Formats: sequence, structure tokens, C-alpha cells
Amino acid sequence: IPFTDKSANAIAKALITGERSDIPGWITEAFRNSGASHIRAQSGLHLGIIYTIINQALSLAGNYRKIWRFRSLAIILICGLYTVATGAGPSIARAFLFIFLGETARLTHRYHSTGQILFSALIIQLVLSPSSIRNVGFQLSYAAMAGIAFALPHLQALWPGSIYKDRPLIKAVRKIWNAAAMSLACQLTTAPLAWHYFGTFPQHFLITNLISLPLTGIIIPAILITLSLNILGICPAFVINITELLITALFRSLEIIASM
Repeated sequence: IPFTDKSANAIAKALITGERSDIPGWITEAFRNSGASHIRAQSGLHLGIIYTIINQALSLAGNYRKIWRFRSLAIILICGLYTVATGAGPSIARAFLFIFLGETARLTHRYHSTGQILFSALIIQLVLSPSSIRNVGFQLSYAAMAGIAFALPHLQALWPGSIYKDRPLIKAVRKIWNAAAMSLACQLTTAPLAWHYFGTFPQHFLITNLISLPLTGIIIPAILITLSLNILGICPAFVINITELLITALFRSLEIIASM
């Protein structure tokens, strides 16, 4: 993609493929010191965003039973190919197992909770690759999901009322709280591991995640759109500029947080 800043190309490549060798050292430090290394590395977050894009795109075909089955099978196939293409690291493999088990349960009309899928994926992954349990990324990935499965519902419940009865302003504030609650839930279960392995704790993790996660959720689809249009030779300059602006906003904001 013809970005004016090659740092934007390096980050775009890392977000889509997991290849991080071209990222300048000062940007790597900004990601690490702000507590956003999981954004830079290929993780379940990235596959989750890809899954959401595919699911939303295929939902346009309708909810007829045959289409619904085709959609689940297509999601599993595309996400599986993406997992293999990006190296099938422990974290992204865990995310694929979550998607595979969730879609399989949906196809077979079986009840499933996040906790059930968590333990099922853990067993499958350890059976296929027992040595993964020593991988730090593997441990952090499952620890984060444990926080989401078991701590997040209790944190979200601290906000009174129901989202279906909220006024628009209250609903917006609730969404901010839910995002903060997810960040807190993940930190509760991953912080002991991070301290054990790295001897550090990201002090500004809350503001980092509140800024970086929504931005990443916009940036990845923007990169895919820009890349597709650029390959076809029909990408307008303003699309490239907007995508580059979003990427720049991400690493500049993390640089500011890291400097704190």
C-alpha cells in the first residue's frame, strides 16, 4: 500500500500477517511500554476481528437454514486458512479452536458457554501439542480468556440496570464501562503471569486498551479494504490517507502513553 510513512506499512503488515521485522525499534518500545504488545503480535484479537468481518459479510445472505449452515462452514474454512497462513501460533490457534467449537455447537444445536469452549479448546490444543503449555503466549492467551469467561460477567453486572432499557447516553457510557471491565478482567488473570515472566506490570493498561482496541477494530478492516482496492488498481487516495491516519493515530497515542 503506498503509504507516505513506511512505519504505517510495517504496522499494517504486522496486524494482518504477524510479520513484525520491519517495525522500527521505537514503535516496538512504545507498544511494549504502554502494555499493547498483544496488538502488535498476531493473537486471538486479530482473528476475532477477521471473524466478525466475515460473519457480518456473510449475514447479508440471510438466515435461512441452508445459508446459515453454509455461513458457519465458510467461517470455519476461512478462519482456518488464515490461522495456517499466519503461522498458527498458540494464541491464534486458540482463537481458531474457539471459533471452530462455537460454530460446531451452533450447527449441532448444542448449548455452549464461554467456559465450556475454553476448557474444550484447552484440552484439544494440549492433546495436539502438549509442549504448548510451556509457551508464554499460550499461557497468557488462555489466562486472558479465563478472565473474560469467569470475571467479566461479574464486573459488567456492577453497572446497574439493563442495556435494553438504557437511554442513548447511558447506553454509550455502559459500553465504555463494558470495555473497561473486559480490560480489567484480562489483567486480573494475566498480570500474575506477566509479573512472573517479565517482572513488569503495565500501569496504564486501562487507558491503553480503551484507545487501542477500538482503533485496532477499525484499522484491520480499513487495511483489508485498502489492500483489496489497491490490488484491483481502484483505490482512491483518500482511502489510503484515512487508513494511514488511523495507523499513525494508534502508534502515536501509544507513544504518548508509554512516555507517561
